[in-house]
Amino acid sequence: MHVTLKLTAVAAFAAWAGTASAQDVQVIRIGHVGPVSGPQAHYGKDNENGARMAIDELNTQNIVIRGKKIKWELQAEDDAADPKQGTAAAQKLCDAKVAGVVGHLNSGTTIPASKVYNDCGIPHVTGSSTNPQLMKPGYKTSFRIIANDNALGTGLAMYAAEALKLKKVAIIDDRTAYGQGVAAVFKRTAAAKGIQVVDEQFTTDKATDFMAILTSIKAKAPDAIFFGGMDPQGGPMLRQMEQLGLGEVKYFGGDGICTAELARLSGGAKSLNNVVCAEGGSSLAKMPGGEAWKKRYDAKYPGQFQIYSPYTYDATMLLADAMRRAGSWDPKVYIPELLKSDYKGVTANIAFEPNGELKNPAMTLYVYKDGKRTPLN
Repeated sequence: MHVTLKLTAVAAFAAWAGTASAQDVQVIRIGHVGPVSGPQAHYGKDNENGARMAIDELNTQNIVIRGKKIKWELQAEDDAADPKQGTAAAQKLCDAKVAGVVGHLNSGTTIPASKVYNDCGIPHVTGSSTNPQLMKPGYKTSFRIIANDNALGTGLAMYAAEALKLKKVAIIDDRTAYGQGVAAVFKRTAAAKGIQVVDEQFTTDKATDFMAILTSIKAKAPDAIFFGGMDPQGGPMLRQMEQLGLGEVKYFGGDGICTAELARLSGGAKSLNNVVCAEGGSSLAKMPGGEAWKKRYDAKYPGQFQIYSPYTYDATMLLADAMRRAGSWDPKVYIPELLKSDYKGVTANIAFEPNGELKNPAMTLYVYKDGKRTPLN
């Protein structure tokens, strides 16, 4: 009887210890939203990979907050680059009470989603949405860790005027928040620098046939075409420019076309050699941890790198760092610490202006040499 009681006591203690141990683990979920279906899926998968890579690394660090060992999880959602799906994904993450969100990819999805996050009090950090309008409402939950379109459009127009001495430019945009925004900044700066805007045309982010608008532009004999949009349109447009005899015309665009994928989508068109594009941030070689990080990424996700995954990686790490410093995963508690960040990331040293914009953002111009994206500066 005595032995049985002892064994029962031991079993009870073991069960209690197991329960206590389980209670000492706290799951913190971070959301990610991007287009992992549709024509922009290569961007979305790359972004999600960056966030997932950060989650995996955080889980090796044995982070303890409020006496609990943290288990990090990624809740990944697809918005298909569609604003309605973007707000639905944002609401789903709010309902799931994730601690923070990385995303979205597109300005057109991030801007409407930002209100949803503001209303439910969850911070979101984007490393790819560049339209300045994102920060206009003044939401305390919105953060950006990449240069905005004011920097990109201005930098491209300055290069067109000062380095290339171009005189005439035509502008095309895809009518999205991103495409219109970066095109408007380019147009304004180009005009101020004495470049004549000879034509303005519009398309959509679903189009693949640009022959009619390019034929109209050809009649105006521009030195360059600026395209505000993404690479699923940029690639075919370069092919069609060559077919129409516009193969020697310079082709400018923001970070939306500034991808490794553009070379494949342009189908070997010689006009790829005339592309000048801009990306917010430094080239991988000039990022504080860029090249070492890229080796880890390529080992984990071979052949999937596009452009923004270092930023989604940093955004995920940034959220975790703010929670750790605040000693809490409650957004109300850690958002003030997020705003006070001085985080040494892979992409840059990340600190914020009071409105959530990145302080001192870098910008890099790229060209394509032998089909490979190559930094100019």
